[in-house]
Amino acid sequence: MTTTDAGLSEIERRVLGLIDTAEIVGLTQDLVRARGHNPPGEEAATAEVLADACRSRGLDVITEEVAPGRPNLSAALPGGPGPGLLLLGHTDVVPPGDGWTGDPFEGGLRDGRIFGRGTADMKGGLAACVVAMDALRRAGVTLSGPVELAALVDEEETGLGIRHYMGRDRSAFLGCVVAEPTDLQTIIAARGDSYVEVSVHGLAAHSGRPDDGRNAIYGAARIIEELRRWHGELAAEAHPLVGPATWSVGMVDGGQGTSTVPAHAHISADRRLLPGEDADVVLAAVRERLAGLDLAADDLSVEVSMPMSMPGFETPADHPFVVLTDAALQQSGGPGHDLAGWTAACDGGFVARDAGVPTLVLGPGSVNEQAHRPDESVAVEELVVAARTYALVALRLLG
Repeated sequence: MTTTDAGLSEIERRVLGLIDTAEIVGLTQDLVRARGHNPPGEEAATAEVLADACRSRGLDVITEEVAPGRPNLSAALPGGPGPGLLLLGHTDVVPPGDGWTGDPFEGGLRDGRIFGRGTADMKGGLAACVVAMDALRRAGVTLSGPVELAALVDEEETGLGIRHYMGRDRSAFLGCVVAEPTDLQTIIAARGDSYVEVSVHGLAAHSGRPDDGRNAIYGAARIIEELRRWHGELAAEAHPLVGPATWSVGMVDGGQGTSTVPAHAHISADRRLLPGEDADVVLAAVRERLAGLDLAADDLSVEVSMPMSMPGFETPADHPFVVLTDAALQQSGGPGHDLAGWTAACDGGFVARDAGVPTLVLGPGSVNEQAHRPDESVAVEELVVAARTYALVALRLLG
């Protein structure tokens, strides 16, 4: 990945020359070494490191506690009175899990890669945003609107941070770049996500006379099979960029002992949403579909809820913000990937849906090869390309 000076203005060359590799590496390491994971929701240490880094670089920092010990952070590079650019990220990381060959919060540098939980998803992306904003500040550029970094809590779970952020007064934006790991590919569409909880209620009895009871686990098994069948049907209605909506049953529990007919069973399932798909419509369809199983005929009752939903989004490939951003990526040394969709979900869907802001996902690292895995890492070269890209996007959008 090589940056080319072809087509760059003098001010653009000056800004890119202020992006320092060692600075990006150091900040990424500091963020990774700020321990904590979600669940249970331990973003405070990371937010504190990020806030200090932004203040020391002359950015305007605001923190707002969304829940006890869980602060959203907004860091802004001021500009003129016009609409700005939003760089969006999250401060939470998933638990390390097993299988690491070293300390998950080590932040070590080896063979051109930084290792540790969150390096790819997405503390490296946050560091690239901060360094890009600092380069713009030090170059003394005049921007028509602000550049804001919103680093939010709870993206990995129920989206407390983005919901709080969207509920307060915000600046207007011409575009939003979500700095999640995309292998430095410009993502113009992403699926959304929802969690569906199903509780089945029956009647307990002694297992010596099982027909005296109403087995809730049997009912849950029929529901699981129906969701598996539904998943197969959805495959025929794939979105051209993000693929089909999907079902995945993630957790099942029920019963109180082998010798007792289970009176209760619970299913937790993940339903991925297509861009533009309404979570309330999906929930209504789930209730209708499960009612069609007629579990009531077996004296079983069913409760269905959707405790979390996150919208998907799609930005047209020919939108000026897409064209500008992808060109900036290629001139910053990007790998030359085509525009694409993302099967993952992110907070950007709220920005696109609720604020009507053209939204992209573009960042260093790989969501498929590194995120949520042991020995997670990110290439230093990708961090630098990302920082250069964010700086160029700000200059060209607001300059």
